[in-house]
Amino acid sequence: MLKILGISFLCLLAACQTFAADNDLQDTASVKEVDSQVVLRVGGFYSNSNSSMNVTNPVLGEDFKIDFEKDLKLEESQFLPFFEMSYHFNERHSLYIDWKQLHRTADIQGITTPFQVNLEDKIYDIKAGAKLKTTLNMDIARLGYGYNFYQGNNYNLGLSVGLHTMFIKTGFEGDIGACIEQNLVIKCEQQLVHRAIDESVTAPLPDIGLYGDYEFSPGFRFTAHAQYFYIKLDDLKGSLIDIRAGIEAEITESWHMTAAFNYYEVDVEYSKKTHVGDVHVANYNLYYSFIGPMLSVSYHF
Repeated sequence: MLKILGISFLCLLAACQTFAADNDLQDTASVKEVDSQVVLRVGGFYSNSNSSMNVTNPVLGEDFKIDFEKDLKLEESQFLPFFEMSYHFNERHSLYIDWKQLHRTADIQGITTPFQVNLEDKIYDIKAGAKLKTTLNMDIARLGYGYNFYQGNNYNLGLSVGLHTMFIKTGFEGDIGACIEQNLVIKCEQQLVHRAIDESVTAPLPDIGLYGDYEFSPGFRFTAHAQYFYIKLDDLKGSLIDIRAGIEAEITESWHMTAAFNYYEVDVEYSKKTHVGDVHVANYNLYYSFIGPMLSVSYHF
């Protein structure tokens, strides 16, 4: 899917270059060179996470939420990288793609509470005292378009619209037993499978935002943006908030450095169903947030 997003971005970029060239040929009143620029930005920041999943207690026959951080020992705070690429053309228009990742693994020597979980329509049994390695990975990719609706000699204000896709991978490795469903009754076998993996991808979801920048001194620019998204469907409910404000300094004509304060939050509830009676057996609740400083370096060409 990331390759598809990258190809889509390149196709959009090529289409915009063609559009800009056609406009230049059609402008017979005056000849004006169209400014275009590509910006590559990489950086990092620390995040705080709170993730859980609905599972079943086989002893009590009741559903409960297992906490990835408290029960399965995944790290709550972690340093994360991010990558952004933008293409600015025709003075007022821009395309952007960005990517963030949160990958975590943890080992636990003995599970205190047994549970059963459904991954990829298969039910797995994890008994008390079992050794377990847990993986929970989440990647967020966004592709969007921005338009500067208000401009001056040293400032811009624009509106952005885009799509973002979330890639979620959940995995358990260790003392894991396989189970089967028969007549709405779960029967667990003694056979160990050692590994259970579930990979889910959300459909591209829309977001909208505002952005702006102001050059208050030669080589120094104040930049800010705010993006928001909320959706509620049959099996998915989620929101995204991204607010950033900072100072960008021009080190050289091509290299810039940015120090910013960022508030970033993703809250997703995702329900999965079995084929038997459409029973919800694997409900994810993924919360990923960051409030604090972030640093990045960008290259302009």
